[in-house]
Amino acid sequence: MHTSTERDGSALVVIDMINTYDHEDAELLLPSAERVVPVLAELIGRARVSQVPVIYANDNFGLWRSHHGELVDTALRRPHADLVEPIRPDDDSLFVVKTRHSIFYDTPMAYLLWQLGVGTVVLTGQVTEQCVLYSALDAHIRHLNVTVPRDAVASIHPHLEAAALEMMERNMDARIIRAKEIHFPCTRRPAPNREPYQPEGRP
Repeated sequence: MHTSTERDGSALVVIDMINTYDHEDAELLLPSAERVVPVLAELIGRARVSQVPVIYANDNFGLWRSHHGELVDTALRRPHADLVEPIRPDDDSLFVVKTRHSIFYDTPMAYLLWQLGVGTVVLTGQVTEQCVLYSALDAHIRHLNVTVPRDAVASIHPHLEAAALEMMERNMDARIIRAKEIHFPCTRRPAPNREPYQPEGRP
């Protein structure tokens, strides 16, 4: 649990939902994603109204020359654009491109959250038993509070999703709740002054 009053904010993190769904296991993932998108769209809407940062952490799917706008445009041109349009980033959204499972691995996510004064991350998106799980672990070891709305994460294998959610709850002190149980504050406080950021691996 965090103790610093300088990190008492929240952020909603949307993982790998800007997706073309033409990858391996996509057919197994689609039914779960279809259930999640309406829930996630409502949650994103509430976060925006409350001025809670919405951060999209998305794989680049091997498109190394693309920036985040091109990733969104590509997904919107594919057959499953209906799963992207309701949750697409707006002008105030933040975007972190990742290349591996965790949202923290070789990305500026830790620094971004520190800059925003975030102590709690609400992890949503896909896949529960892969990227969401590994991101929750990395958040936990960085002394962040983790919340995972079980109806706003999508899975490939339901039995592995159940195990992943239990692991996050038991081993990472994550709150596993329903999206409707998440209550964002009315407004986001300005980022406070704080000590210089210490990069990972530095004392």
